[in-house]
Amino acid sequence: MSSAPFSTDLSRPPRGTLMIQGTTSDAGKSTLVAGLCRLARRTGARVAPFKPQNMALNSAVTIDGGEIGRAQALQALAAGIPAHTDLNPVLLKPTSDRGAQVIIHGKARLNLDARAYHDYKPVALDAVLESYRRLQTTYDTIFVEGAGSPAEINLRDRDIANMGFAERVDCPVVLVADIDRGGVFAHLTGTLACLSDSERARIAGFVINRFRGDVGLLKPGLDWLEANTGKPVLGVLPYLHGLTLDAEDMLPRDARADASRDATERLRVIVPALPRISNHTDFDALRAHPQVDFEYIGPGRAPPPADLVILPGSKHVQADLAWLREHGWEAALQRHLRYGGRVIGVCGGMQMLGREVADPYGVEGQAGSVAGFGWLDFTTTLAREKTLENVTGTLALPGAPRVTGYEIHMGETEGAALDAPALQLAVGDSTRPDGAISADGQMLATYVHGLFDTPEACAALLAWAGLRNAEAIDYPALREASLERLADTLAAHLDLTRLYAAIR
Repeated sequence: MSSAPFSTDLSRPPRGTLMIQGTTSDAGKSTLVAGLCRLARRTGARVAPFKPQNMALNSAVTIDGGEIGRAQALQALAAGIPAHTDLNPVLLKPTSDRGAQVIIHGKARLNLDARAYHDYKPVALDAVLESYRRLQTTYDTIFVEGAGSPAEINLRDRDIANMGFAERVDCPVVLVADIDRGGVFAHLTGTLACLSDSERARIAGFVINRFRGDVGLLKPGLDWLEANTGKPVLGVLPYLHGLTLDAEDMLPRDARADASRDATERLRVIVPALPRISNHTDFDALRAHPQVDFEYIGPGRAPPPADLVILPGSKHVQADLAWLREHGWEAALQRHLRYGGRVIGVCGGMQMLGREVADPYGVEGQAGSVAGFGWLDFTTTLAREKTLENVTGTLALPGAPRVTGYEIHMGETEGAALDAPALQLAVGDSTRPDGAISADGQMLATYVHGLFDTPEACAALLAWAGLRNAEAIDYPALREASLERLADTLAAHLDLTRLYAAIR
């Protein structure tokens, strides 16, 4: 393993299928697949990402009106293709520590606990293989992302997410490990030791991710790894600070965005880190904004003073409402509003602001209803059918700034507060209202995710929350620049010649 950057002929597109698996969750699988998709796209190859099974509460609405993991939507963007349900045929959205909503080909099918889902896996595998075969007929190259780790021995039987899929379609695997966590050599060799002979044989090599420091000092370890496993190290990727990319599921490692950036005035924005927080990518644009001091507030912390509090989406609104009350948020929000602070509720967060949230069919858990905070005059009932729609419209704020986003919810909300909508969404040649703005102008509620991604909408919302001279930052442009930076880094630090040669 050379410690120098690689030089690879990037003009020849790879053709075939390669799977990226990780020694742990958050090892960098999603990011690596996104970067490989962008590199292959540069060659002119027709390339697609694929994740057989994903467990995530960050999701996206597809071009065919379904729902997939947010990471696969990002990877599709990197590949230059529309996000489609075939890119992630099985999506599990946890509703509790033991249960999840099962989404097949973009549509919610049923709620299952872990044991029942294990029995359901043969049905899920049929959906996975159906999608994979369709992608094979359309694309030259498919980069497959595993889930969690292939070393989870208890999940080997009926596995469809890692080696079970790789064995079924006979594709090679690259194993990625995060050196920033520590113990990278143990992670890699330990994972190999947990695999069967046939699974071990299909490992084409290793990628070490998030390295800081002098790679020359790492070389003795790399030499030892190659000698003891017989597998090549295909690259050591540096820790890339400041990437603006959608997270698959986990909250950012740093709960607080960098507050050291120069700004004449900063708006303090906080978001409670709900146990079942969903689509927290809504706030990536705020984390990247130079005039925003943004922080997630987890359990065990009293809500600090802020200019703006945002109640995020939730996969279990009743349980997360109870969590907020248990951790003192109701009283803190009342105090915040009393002193003139602003509050935004997004999707589940919108439902919490109303008088009641009812779940008569047990969509998110046990059937029943709970009182909301009662600050907006509406009630929500969870329905059996999910609303999935990409939307555009305008905010009911000065200048009517344009919004582009999406709706993912099972709630149907009714009440007098909706007579003062927060947005007008385009429906053909007409519009429909969404959400509400309180009579005192302190609260804004909406079902639309992605509110802050459109530059003019983000600036208008920050101005509404009290930021003078709010800048309009172009979050999509920041994300695109991050994809290009990621691809350039892979081109410089991966042995793509050997990696591409492994694809079949």
